[in-house]
Amino acid sequence: MTDDEWQAHVTHEAAKAIGEWLEGRRRLHQPIRSLTMPELEAMADNAISRFIVLTSQRIAEAPDEPGSQKLSTLLLGC
Repeated sequence: MTDDEWQAHVTHEAAKAIGEWLEGRRRLHQPIRSLTMPELEAMADNAISRFIVLTSQRIAEAPDEPGSQKLSTLLLGC
C-alpha cells in the first residue's frame, strides 16, 4: 500500500470511528454545533485512537519501509 493509499485508508477508518461514536449515542442526526466540547473531545479521541492502532499495525507488518519509519518517528516523537 502506498503512503497515499494508507493515508486515505486511515482517514476513512477515523471517519468510521467518529460515525460509530455518534451512532452509539444516537446523535448522528444532530448538527455538529449541538455537540458539547466533551463530546467533540470524545470523537477526536476515538479518531486518534484508531490512527494509533492502524499505525502500530503498519509498523509491525513492515518495519523497514520508509513510511513505517516516518510513522514510528511520529508516534515516538523522536
